[in-house]
Amino acid sequence: MKGIVAAVPTPIDAQGRFLGAAFVEHARWALANGCDGLNVLGSTGEANSLDTGTRRMVMTQAAEALDLCRLMVGTGTPSIDETIGLTCHADDLGYPVALVLPPYYYTPPSEEGLIAWYLALHAALGDRPIRVWFYNFPQMTGFVIPEAVIAHLHAAAPQRFDGIKDSSGDLSYCRGLVSRLPGLKVFPSSETTLAEGPRDGFAGCISATANHTAPICARVWRGEVGLAPQLAELRAAISACPLIPAVKYLVACRTANPEWQNVLPPFTTLGASAIASLDRLASERVAA
Repeated sequence: MKGIVAAVPTPIDAQGRFLGAAFVEHARWALANGCDGLNVLGSTGEANSLDTGTRRMVMTQAAEALDLCRLMVGTGTPSIDETIGLTCHADDLGYPVALVLPPYYYTPPSEEGLIAWYLALHAALGDRPIRVWFYNFPQMTGFVIPEAVIAHLHAAAPQRFDGIKDSSGDLSYCRGLVSRLPGLKVFPSSETTLAEGPRDGFAGCISATANHTAPICARVWRGEVGLAPQLAELRAAISACPLIPAVKYLVACRTANPEWQNVLPPFTTLGASAIASLDRLASERVAA
């Protein structure tokens, strides 16, 4: 999988129950309007605010309704057993890739501890074909996955550990991985990297704001680099608001479905100034 990957949000009703039909409609829209793939149950999907049963429900709904070849799914938790269970369930459903956060409670872990944790996941998966991509998000986990850890695991099991989403914003980290590990697919988390992504050796981007900007993302990725400043402005405007509520609000505007505005604690609904800013964005057509 390469190109534009939207980290899709998870719609819920006022009681926090998953809304499958709304999820599928938005996923299909994203895939038809510039996205090469979707990241289900990532940070934007509020995965770590959902119980395991709901995560399995979302995974199943997506797998049954969408093209699995264009999906990856977040399965990382601090518990190795729960992570194994979710990743095996993803494999049972046919997902090709699991995006796996490192264990993020007892931090910072040693390099040896991180290697042992990921190798335990690999061993438990046995001959299952699902690939495991690292998810580096130090703003949330409290630490950067060391390049040496990724290199060790990629060398030990190159068919398993062959990709990473980096949400650190540190492009030197991404470029370092590309240079050291040419077989590793590296996805920064911002579409502002797309114009120079092919030159830098990136595989694309996995982005929350691509839920709104996908049509322009696709054009920039195809080589229309003159649109890059407009894309950067859109990304900045959305990111100026609380990101996950903002992404869900924009989907609510596109679909005229107010339930998309529901978020799980600790998120709260948007304030008036954020809504006014996002309403302006929603009123401007993002052309494919």
